[in-house]
Amino acid sequence: MKIIVCIKQVPVRDSQLKVDGNGRWVREDDLSFEINEPDAYALEEALQLKEKHGGEVIALCLGPARATQTIREALAKGADRAIHVQADNPGALDTLALARALAKALQAEQPDLILTGLQSDDLGYGQTGVVMAELLGLPHATIIMEVEKQENAIRVRRELESGWFQWVTMPLPAVLTIQSGIRRLRYATLMGIKKAKTKPVETVAAAELGVDLAPAVTIEKVYAPKKEKHTEILTGGAKEAAAKLAEKLRFEARVL
Repeated sequence: MKIIVCIKQVPVRDSQLKVDGNGRWVREDDLSFEINEPDAYALEEALQLKEKHGGEVIALCLGPARATQTIREALAKGADRAIHVQADNPGALDTLALARALAKALQAEQPDLILTGLQSDDLGYGQTGVVMAELLGLPHATIIMEVEKQENAIRVRRELESGWFQWVTMPLPAVLTIQSGIRRLRYATLMGIKKAKTKPVETVAAAELGVDLAPAVTIEKVYAPKKEKHTEILTGGAKEAAAKLAEKLRFEARVL
């Protein structure tokens, strides 16, 4: 199987975020970056499928030059090679533009399976894999908990609400978005880190892909939510105060 895994580089989860000068994104000059955790689970699933059925795992990442660090991490864990779509300001791309670039970059590979994480830790749209599948004209399924390889097809288990699951059989090639926690993530070994330095990384500029990267959606303002405290004394007897409290919890706090 030839499997492409789309990975994204995002700020480290416990980073102290500060809004940048134009108020449309966060300052990145003093941030540390890591692989998007949901994408790490997609990579792990791809590596386990390769170990069971053979084939090749290709990491696909769109990002600036610093994304090389995340690409090398994927190679150190076991990906065979990588494609780096260079974009100096990936935050300016919306889901459609990002999906167009990724779909174009992987089209020549003719993969059997394309995996993405369920969503990104920074924006959390949860749309890239689905939009990319539509652009490629491929069947897709989301929130995948298990993948079984069959003859020219796959059988996947999707997580639904309230503890329910759904089994779906799909033809190949296909696109899957992988649920976080599906597997235990592996660490890169010392040997894997050494091998990653010699594995091929193809670099292509996003602007040279020949696709429309103009965003249909733009972020106008990013700001930290205000923290406010409000205290209210409920008067009356115990029964009356309890009724008022229940009403406020139901209609104002919306927790009942």
